[in-house]
Amino acid sequence: MRLHTLTIEAFGPFAGTEKVDFDRLSAGGLFLVHGPTGAGKTSVLDAVCFALYGSVPGARGKDRSPKSDHAPLDRVPRITLEFTVRDRRVRVERSPRWERPKKRGTGTRVENAKVLVQERLNGRWEGVTNRPDEAGQFVGDLVGLTLEQFCQTAMLPQGDFARFLRAKSDERRDSLERIFNTRVFRDVEEWFKEHANRLRREVESADDRVRAVAGRIAEVGRCTAPDLPEELSAWAAELAAVTTATARDAASVAAEFTGAREDARLALAEGRELRDRQDRLASARLRRAELAEHADWRAEADTRLDAAERADSVLPFLRARDNRRTELDKAEMAVTDHLALVSGLPGVDTADLFPPEPGGPGPEEALRGAERERRDELARLELLRGDAERRRSLGRSVTELTRHLGEICDQWDHQRGLVADLPPQVERLTDRLRGLRDRAGLVESAETVLAAAERRRDGAVEAERLGRELEAARERHHAAVDAAQEARDRAQELHERRITHMAAELAGNLADGEPCAVCGSAEHPAPARPSGEGLVSPDEEERARAAADTAAARRTEAENAVTALRERCEAARERAEGRTPESAREEVRAHRLALSQARDAVGEARRVEEALERAAADLERARAREGELLRQETRVEADRENAVREHERLTARLDRARGDDAGLDERITRLSGEADLLRAAAEAAVARDRAAEELRAAAAEAERARAEVRFADEAGVWEAVLDERRRRELRERARSFDGKWATVEAALADPGLAAAGELPAPDLEALDAEARSASDTADRAVTWRSTLEQRASRLTELRGDLRRQLADCEPVLHRYTVAEGLRGLAAGTSPDNTDHVRLSAYVLASRLERVVAAANDRLVTMSDGRYELRYTVDKAAGDGRARSAGGLGMRVVDAWTGVERDPATLSGGETFFSSLALALGLGDVASAEAGGADIDTLFVDEGFGTLDEDTLEEVLDVLDRLRDGGRAVGVVSHVADLRQRVSTRLRVVKSASGSRVEHVG
Repeated sequence: MRLHTLTIEAFGPFAGTEKVDFDRLSAGGLFLVHGPTGAGKTSVLDAVCFALYGSVPGARGKDRSPKSDHAPLDRVPRITLEFTVRDRRVRVERSPRWERPKKRGTGTRVENAKVLVQERLNGRWEGVTNRPDEAGQFVGDLVGLTLEQFCQTAMLPQGDFARFLRAKSDERRDSLERIFNTRVFRDVEEWFKEHANRLRREVESADDRVRAVAGRIAEVGRCTAPDLPEELSAWAAELAAVTTATARDAASVAAEFTGAREDARLALAEGRELRDRQDRLASARLRRAELAEHADWRAEADTRLDAAERADSVLPFLRARDNRRTELDKAEMAVTDHLALVSGLPGVDTADLFPPEPGGPGPEEALRGAERERRDELARLELLRGDAERRRSLGRSVTELTRHLGEICDQWDHQRGLVADLPPQVERLTDRLRGLRDRAGLVESAETVLAAAERRRDGAVEAERLGRELEAARERHHAAVDAAQEARDRAQELHERRITHMAAELAGNLADGEPCAVCGSAEHPAPARPSGEGLVSPDEEERARAAADTAAARRTEAENAVTALRERCEAARERAEGRTPESAREEVRAHRLALSQARDAVGEARRVEEALERAAADLERARAREGELLRQETRVEADRENAVREHERLTARLDRARGDDAGLDERITRLSGEADLLRAAAEAAVARDRAAEELRAAAAEAERARAEVRFADEAGVWEAVLDERRRRELRERARSFDGKWATVEAALADPGLAAAGELPAPDLEALDAEARSASDTADRAVTWRSTLEQRASRLTELRGDLRRQLADCEPVLHRYTVAEGLRGLAAGTSPDNTDHVRLSAYVLASRLERVVAAANDRLVTMSDGRYELRYTVDKAAGDGRARSAGGLGMRVVDAWTGVERDPATLSGGETFFSSLALALGLGDVASAEAGGADIDTLFVDEGFGTLDEDTLEEVLDVLDRLRDGGRAVGVVSHVADLRQRVSTRLRVVKSASGSRVEHVG
């Protein structure tokens, strides 16, 4: 996998858009990423990780959003990475989740994370996906590494590997499990443990079930269960056999007592039955004597019921006659009332209604004639209803036309006024619109002038601010120059003093009898002595030189800061065009006022133009409406005159037809009411005659029915009548008497009762006492037998349960034994595991051996053949009590002394190159283990400041060899010596407004 370009926008410390050209940096194979502390060197690596995996490693990935705090609030944070892996050119563009200001109102709105993955195919970029989950799957499959594996393989954080080198076994185990994804073996150990515990609980549960069944057997058998499980089966069998034999003996004894109980119960039942028959015979004889006393009443009841039945056949005819008489009375009253109503009507003669001779012709004919006269006139009047309705409609039309004519006149006067008033108004609006359009045409030029004024104001403000910063930077630069000069003078002075006193320094190492390192003589007659200032030690000279280098670097940084601020200040002054901040602000306010006035003129011109259009349209509509109203007035006036003439003609015709009545409707209503009264009177007279005839017929039919049922007169009929309740009571009493008499006769005729009356009365108390005594004895015997039988049956059932529970325990116990052995073997506690190493530690130990072997290939070169790492099963330094999870120890073999040392005893520089070798070896093994792509661009992050000059050269030689095969290595450090040794560099510059990157070399 090779990186090509990285574009960072509003991410981390980078406020603007920064582009890193890895192709340019990788051209020399080895490049340096440097800058002051906190500038953002590691953030460049975080951006690469975020582009690939959507997250940054370590604790920084827990931040709520990696958006830059230096960038504007509405600036979109975005990372774009272009790389090649497995001969496929891919570009990934990601934006994290961040908050932006709302476009309307106050507050913020959350923007979700976005991603776009593209691949270069046939000379053009083709989209792969824009979904975060699919993008993660695509990159993971293509690279073949997780985020953590990628960081351990391509980005070598030395601090992490120094901790790994000195870590305890448990900490080293956690790191290796994350890198090599061997958590599954730890899960296997946990599964063996949980499986063994589960089987142990099953064994305990099975044993509890066996003990529970044994407890129930002991409770039923009323004895104590043995403690040994192997004795439970024989004990249960013996107890069940003894209880079954005892139950069989109890059954024969209980049978004898139950037979005696049945004999006593039979004797008692026979005595009770004899006593019952004797009592029923005496009761029947007494009841027959009582019923014989009521025989006469029974005969009289039959006679009364027969007379009532005959009277029922006559009653309907008598009631019908009475109803007809009532109907005739009602008809007479109705005739009288109706004749009284019509006697005063016009055209009706009273003599015709009330004839002087009874039985003569009735008033029906006179009433029918008067009704026909009125019906004929009503038919003629109905023909005139249409004329009356048309007359009323014409009256309403005349009124409506008169009102409409008045409205037309009013509207015509209004429209004539509009036609006169609107033309001057149109002319005034036209003149005003012309002036507003001239003012509105200045908006574009006002916007241009305002934009230029705002640029000058921003330039003036920025120039003033940068001027103050430039003065402060110049002061810091002067101080840095003075400090650098002093440090340089001090280093030069110490260097010269050491050279001057070099002879004294050599003389200080002379000893009597040992040859001189300069002349070789064993005699030292006059060794040199230092002057009053004393000797300068190499360490003191080295510290002074380092302080001078540091001061020189600070001087350079201060000088760079002054140059950058001076350039920015000059650019700001050019944008200000000689304005001061106050004059520029005043100029902006004036141009804003002019622009606001021009924009107001645009809005006012739009409103005046709309008003002009409305006024012109109103004038056109008023002229058209004036002509239309004149035509309507002529047409309505003609319609009104025609309606008035027709209304007068119909009024004269209807007045003749209504006569003396108020109107046609009133006359029709009066005649219709009189006709209805006449018809009702005639019908009442006819109904009266019909009722009289029906009364005569009903009286004759009632007399015939009475004679048929043999009643002397009508009073006898009414006397024989019985209502339904009394008749039902009489029948029920008669049926009850007959039933009782039949029952008594049947009882007296029973031969069994007659035979019982001849026998002596039984002694029921003695028989009952004998039966109760026999029953109690038999119940006790049966209870004893049942208890023994139930106990024997329950013991047999529980014995089977015990046998099944014992059989179920055997396979569970066998599985538990096997599982417990495997758990101890995997956990390292079993005697079969001679090294006492856990399964997960054993698997990780094989990986660690490969990592140590790969690390030693580079460590030997870095340490000039002195150091070598060795894997061991012993505890690491700082480990607590010995654990069965050992096997992940690490020692350092010192070839100079032949002694194995703990990694914690290494110096800072030794720890650095040892951890670097371990990191490179771990990266190689992890990449091969994960099946990932070859990493052609990798980074080494920090740690070089602890190395001396020779070791630094050796480490750089090892890094140079990493470039074999076209691999590029980036060193992340702020060590000044690396800038002299590595010509291709990416410099990260820090400032108050955000960091930026610069390519050097």
